[in-house]
Amino acid sequence: MKANEIDTLGKHFPPSQADPQRRALLAGLAGFGGLAAAGLGLPAWAQQPAASASGTRIILVGTKGGPRVGGERSNPCTALLIDGVPYVIDCGQGVARQLVQAGISLRDLRYVFLTHMHSDHNLEYGGLLYSAWATGLKDKVAVYGPPPLEEMTQAFFEYMKFDIDTRIGDEGKPDPRKLVETHTYDRDGVILQNAQVKVSAARNIHPPIHHSYGLRFDTRDRSVVVSGDTNYSEAIVKLATGADVLVHEAIYVPGVDAMLKRVPNAATLREHLLASHTTTEDVGRVAAEAGVKKLVLTHLVPGDDPGITDEMWLEGVRKHYKGEVVVGKDLMVL
Repeated sequence: MKANEIDTLGKHFPPSQADPQRRALLAGLAGFGGLAAAGLGLPAWAQQPAASASGTRIILVGTKGGPRVGGERSNPCTALLIDGVPYVIDCGQGVARQLVQAGISLRDLRYVFLTHMHSDHNLEYGGLLYSAWATGLKDKVAVYGPPPLEEMTQAFFEYMKFDIDTRIGDEGKPDPRKLVETHTYDRDGVILQNAQVKVSAARNIHPPIHHSYGLRFDTRDRSVVVSGDTNYSEAIVKLATGADVLVHEAIYVPGVDAMLKRVPNAATLREHLLASHTTTEDVGRVAAEAGVKKLVLTHLVPGDDPGITDEMWLEGVRKHYKGEVVVGKDLMVL
């Protein structure tokens, strides 16, 4: 598919029918305040998304920026559940497990978006496709991302060729390579439009990567913007103007400076972080200038420092933005 082509077929893929007993169980748990109340280990904010729910729900799948694993937060991923259909944005390490924790069946995967090709956003891209296939995926998945999306997808399937070919013959599975449709975008504009949503991309500021984008999702009931990795960007302000929700990355500079005392490449890393990410003060500027109704902080850097409180994250934001602000937590549903 060419970069400027749009999926205008008006089709969507309904989720496969979940096991009735599982649906009944989840419905019962929701009545008692979600999975956390049932003692299943999920935090209070992680209410179980109903697979049959109409409208648009935002799930913060992973809220820690960067490729390092560990701590209380998972690597970057945001998902929108639009009329029960999952739209997954970025695929940091652990995304498949986190989606399952959020109550999303991997075999219902239909749309994946990559904002750029840093490892913390694409490391489990292939793994997510594979896990969905292993779970019983039979319908096609449309993937949207900047270059080199096609080459990366082919490389993953070549890497897993032995296992895939073995399982096709041994287990009677469909060929996953025929279930994935890649759509490369390399400029601003609408990249997908169907009966549920219009998705628009805007190139942000994330040096040294040229093809790095923010995404806007306009559905029947909400407009949601995901900033991607970026410094303060007028393009993101424009993309987010009037949006119901802006999900924006953030760095807390004092926390970054404390973190850098423990790494050998501190000077180079600090230069990169400040050039390609958004301070909390500038996140507040973006939200205020765009006039968004709600701001959600995610892709937090440093995201594994328990000493940084919510108030610390909010202090800089509130210098400019007076609306509702949420400090994202893994599995939070908005």
